[in-house]
Amino acid sequence: MADFFDTRETRDPAAREGALMDALRAQVRHAKTHSPHYRATLADVDPDALVDRAALARLPVLYKSDLVDLQAKFPPLGGIATRPAAAFKRLYLSPGPIAEPEAEQPHWRMERALWAAGLRDSDVVMNTFAYHLTPAGFMFDHALAALGATVFPSGVGNTAAQAEAIGRLGVTGYIGTPDFLKTILEKADESGLATGTLTKALVTGGPLFPSLREFYAARGIAVRQCYGTAELGLIGYETEPGAGLVLDEDALVEIVTPGSGDPVAPGEVGEVVVTTFNAAYPLVRFATGDLSAEVEGPSPCGRTARRLKGWMGRADQTTKVRGMFVHPRQVMAIVRRFDAVHRARLVVDEVDGADTLLLKAEVDAGDESLAAALAEAIRAECRVRGDVAFVARASLPNDGKVIDDVRKLEV
Repeated sequence: MADFFDTRETRDPAAREGALMDALRAQVRHAKTHSPHYRATLADVDPDALVDRAALARLPVLYKSDLVDLQAKFPPLGGIATRPAAAFKRLYLSPGPIAEPEAEQPHWRMERALWAAGLRDSDVVMNTFAYHLTPAGFMFDHALAALGATVFPSGVGNTAAQAEAIGRLGVTGYIGTPDFLKTILEKADESGLATGTLTKALVTGGPLFPSLREFYAARGIAVRQCYGTAELGLIGYETEPGAGLVLDEDALVEIVTPGSGDPVAPGEVGEVVVTTFNAAYPLVRFATGDLSAEVEGPSPCGRTARRLKGWMGRADQTTKVRGMFVHPRQVMAIVRRFDAVHRARLVVDEVDGADTLLLKAEVDAGDESLAAALAEAIRAECRVRGDVAFVARASLPNDGKVIDDVRKLEV
């Protein structure tokens, strides 16, 4: 148990899957009863029929753009919450803008990530995330308190004061973006300040480049990363460098084709869609807008949950063509019309100053009639004309792209 946060992390995968399905049924039943939004969108869903991921995949996806629209129409929480806004402990406003609530029991569940990073009740941890407007600071503050660690709520900016605090307060751990710690350490070096007490770090909110990890390792700092959002809390966390991100025990994660709710094949890149079990603010099949892929096989750390490869780009590939916005959902709507098309990618290019569209469609056999039908579907769905090219099965890159804009835009 010394290496794991609790016994749930090493349970049989079938037992975990069963528990997640039990929690899903309970959450959908609760949401249909108490959330105005889900009372409408899940009206025809029988919670007892949600027995596996195939059933889950038939539920509608809630996109972040949908959340923005809902909150504008039904302020401040879009009708998703199961209680009035005034009944929450705190309300936050993140870029978007998106309002996010916090109930009496924090829902972000960052404790596992902190534990995997080696943080314990004996640590003094500098939390450099902001404590105002957005919930980032509190997401980790609550979890550190749950572990019994001492928090230095330094927030953002003022690197000189943060550099001085490491030695003065005996800071042993860091929470923040991957690159900000380097800025603090370099400021300490300039001032001749000691930073040797700091040996652990958990980072998120940006890429942890190999060179940056090496920089920290050379200074005796073991860095781990995690992945989460303000709406969902923890999604995945690193236990060993390069081994992917172990999924949180209370996050039901799917990888789907961008623009659809259709799960991809194992190992394929797609959009991360998450269901969590926050009773006060239920989010069922919430699309993060991030691309990732599942790592196959067991984790070397001994945890038995599924793993993600980490952040692999953004799923929102919306672009503008001849004055019209074209969305991944439109491309997927085209593909669904034709059983002969297995996968497709819409390539946006420019020739002599004019935008061009080319739908590359994976088919076993294509003919002129299918090409014509696809071209007409492009015109009807996207309101712009495009060409069609048939390609062999499994020939399109495994990068999660539904729209590939290859135009050389001026910057």
